[in-house]
Amino acid sequence: MTELAYLADGPAGYVRSFRARITALPPGAVVLDRTYFYPGGGGQPPDRGALRPVGTDVEVEVVDAARSGAAVLHRLRRGRPGALALTVGAEVDGTVDWERRYRHMRLHTGQHLVSALLFARHGLRTSRASLAGSSATIDLEGPLPIGAVPDLSDAVGAAVRRGRPVTIRYLPRAEWEARLPAPRSGLVPLPPRVDPVRIVEIEAEDACPCGGTHLRSTGEIGTIRLEEGAAPADRARILLTLGDPEATVPPA
Repeated sequence: MTELAYLADGPAGYVRSFRARITALPPGAVVLDRTYFYPGGGGQPPDRGALRPVGTDVEVEVVDAARSGAAVLHRLRRGRPGALALTVGAEVDGTVDWERRYRHMRLHTGQHLVSALLFARHGLRTSRASLAGSSATIDLEGPLPIGAVPDLSDAVGAAVRRGRPVTIRYLPRAEWEARLPAPRSGLVPLPPRVDPVRIVEIEAEDACPCGGTHLRSTGEIGTIRLEEGAAPADRARILLTLGDPEATVPPA
């Protein structure tokens, strides 16, 4: 079993390095007792980075992370001799590829914000969202009114400038389900075994279940560009692109 340390709270998403113990070595991968590597899911790609056995100069590249039951598999680049230095029970220092992680945090929080504003302004819920590179795709349950994108862009820009706080809290599943009749911006159902429910909340904008990594404030999203993408006539797709994808250092 791997403790998903990145889930703890908002600041956990900013952890770039950590120490953990190896509990298993399946072919081509490492299982740790705890990890800050995001293993992918909910439209957010997995983290990459490196593992270094404590007390050595050996560094092994982690090219992927994925859930496997209660464990996270940290998949290693093939053909690297450094993997021989990894042994069950040994401690390692893990380092997350921060540029990749922070870009995903900006995109994911930006997607939540855009989805919330789409619902508030047009009553359209998000049926699917995915992140890749420096852009995100938001699929909606219905078509957008003509001229909606410029108005939406202005609203997103205003929320970014205001720097809305982003917080994470946990609710018992029964309490969350008691609120379900209330309108919400997303259509993705909650997995049946999730309890408690991790809620990501953008102050005065949105609150929804999510297991991804997020920013502390909408002010960190930076400049984003919105445009309508190709979609069936009865639906809509919004493309969100970071205007400054290499902004990798969060404000103090």
